[in-house]
Amino acid sequence: MNSLCHLILSLALFSLIAAVPLQAQVSSDHKTQHVIFVMTDGLRWQEVFNGAELSLMNKQNGKVQDPSALKKAYWRDDPQARRAALMPFVWHVVAKQGQIFGNRDKKSDAYVTNHMFFSYPGYNETLCGFPDDARINSNDKIPNPNVTVLEWLKNRPSFQGDIAVFGAWDVISAVVNPDRSHITANAGYEPFTSIAVTPKLDLLNSLKSEFPHVWGDEPFDAIPFYTAVEYIKANKPRVLYLSLGETDDWAHGGQYTDYLDSAHRVDGYLKALWDLAQSLPEYQGNTTLIFSPDHGRGKAPRNWKSHGAKIPDSKYIWMAFLGPDTQALGERSNVSGVAQSQIAATLAAFLGEDYAADVTKAGKPIADVLPH
Repeated sequence: MNSLCHLILSLALFSLIAAVPLQAQVSSDHKTQHVIFVMTDGLRWQEVFNGAELSLMNKQNGKVQDPSALKKAYWRDDPQARRAALMPFVWHVVAKQGQIFGNRDKKSDAYVTNHMFFSYPGYNETLCGFPDDARINSNDKIPNPNVTVLEWLKNRPSFQGDIAVFGAWDVISAVVNPDRSHITANAGYEPFTSIAVTPKLDLLNSLKSEFPHVWGDEPFDAIPFYTAVEYIKANKPRVLYLSLGETDDWAHGGQYTDYLDSAHRVDGYLKALWDLAQSLPEYQGNTTLIFSPDHGRGKAPRNWKSHGAKIPDSKYIWMAFLGPDTQALGERSNVSGVAQSQIAATLAAFLGEDYAADVTKAGKPIADVLPH
């Protein structure tokens, strides 16, 4: 074969290879078969990485009725000890065996890409992989016109298994649009009747209606959490999404004790879910945990209660990953920023699916937390 033929053949082969989409971001060697994704609304990166903030542990700035008791519970002179007192599972397990991003003091930014910096736009961006400022620009309970990664996964021919969504805030159901997606979803004060009612579920449904409705659109976090636990035990979903809300509600009320207590409870819920996963043969050794908020908040001592476009600091969030495919790099520092819009594709990649290739406007998977 002469050199001209070699050249033509080489060019043709190169063209064929170039035409094949690169799949390097989604490894065929992944071990993850189940994902548990927990979000807690509006928990600041400052508390996650530095623990309780002293300027808020008083009556004036944090409506604290018993500063001594609050300091005994959560204050430590050393920031690392302080954050571990607030969120022991995150810092003793997740940060040691997985990865956590978002400590701005260590040049690790995590941020939202929508321009609203409040809840529905944050949940849409997280679960769809892109912002939609034109249509998702309020917290109104409207069915999401966008398809979430959960719905996308459910419709994949290669995806086998159940997906379930539980939320404190009643708008969470609208975010995943169950009428269109046919995903099991329960949020707010609606009773959960999608599976056979057990004594525990019956009690949880009763408590939803009988507990004082402190907030009109969501019960206390314990209700969706324990409902999700019952569902895991009964149905063993491949993807379990849980959205909790008290961290945001207590912060809006300026009640720092309740804000810290709710963050501490969320940490306990994470531990309980992780321990449950390791105790079930279906989940043991093949489950990845993802943990993040929907938006940040302003700085202490005043703006910590609020968030939104007028408070630029509420753009900044954090995110954590723990599982068999995530290298134990711990608390990340001096790294490129990661965006909320990347979480959807990262979740899919853990399960061996290339969401970003199909939904081109979605953020790309976070390579550092995926198998290499």
